[in-house]
Amino acid sequence: MAKHKTSIGGQALMEGIMMKGPKLTATAVRKPDGEIVLKTEDTKKNPVAKIPVVRGMWGFLDSMVCGYNSLMYSADIALQGQEPDKLEQWLNKHFGKKGSDALLTVAGVLGAMLALILFMVLPTMITGFIDRFIPLGSIKAVVEGLLKLTIFFCYLWGVTFVEDVKRLFMYHGAEHKTIACYEAGEDLTVENVRRHSRFHPRCGTSFLFIVIIVSILIFSFVPWTSTFGRVGLKLLLLPLVVGIAYEILKFTGRYENACTKVLASPGLFFQKFTTKEPEDDMIEVAIQAMKAVIPQTREEDKW
Repeated sequence: MAKHKTSIGGQALMEGIMMKGPKLTATAVRKPDGEIVLKTEDTKKNPVAKIPVVRGMWGFLDSMVCGYNSLMYSADIALQGQEPDKLEQWLNKHFGKKGSDALLTVAGVLGAMLALILFMVLPTMITGFIDRFIPLGSIKAVVEGLLKLTIFFCYLWGVTFVEDVKRLFMYHGAEHKTIACYEAGEDLTVENVRRHSRFHPRCGTSFLFIVIIVSILIFSFVPWTSTFGRVGLKLLLLPLVVGIAYEILKFTGRYENACTKVLASPGLFFQKFTTKEPEDDMIEVAIQAMKAVIPQTREEDKW
């Protein structure tokens, strides 16, 4: 079977993997007793999926919502039969199960806001602070960009020391290997999947890196009227940045030449932090999720 590039993408979960195909989205999670639970649902159609640039932001928001819901679902399955931790016990006691879930949702939103602060607000504030004592002149945008890249690198490096995150990154590797095996036209078996690379050009890590690079270029034209004024303008321009980054990711994922290899190489480098070699039982979970979303014809999921 000829190799082709698929639009099927996934996300690592707690003891599981979510795969999104053109028609179905599947979530496979391994229970504490070893059984794999598989849930499928129709993939939501993006009303602007064919509009260049615009589709990037819509797709990004949809991925965040779908990914968060899948992550919460996987946590419920993976932790079945286990005693809740002290925080969860306290939340359930004082707010009930629904109230506890609502607070966890709020925590997820706050986490997304923290990411915005880390990668958009903090570099600008630090640059503005430095400029007060050491006039940076025309290199302010360069300093801000270097700070943004440094924070991104330190963040990826730091989370690798969290034990639960290590397992998440192993499932991330299983997801990539399984997609690569399918694209190569091979049967989805543990042995076949294991032979493939855990690095993939159409990955969320690569996308985030491209977003940062595009933001550095575009935000270099945003005036420094004030630190907070600049942050506000950057937030307004964020949909444009995400949209352009998506089109670049789509381009690098569709073609293989010297140009696309150069564009994809930094993102593949950062995947050394966000993917790890998976165990066989993790690959089994990825295979189940993948098989559930493969369409009848390969044209349907062509990238």
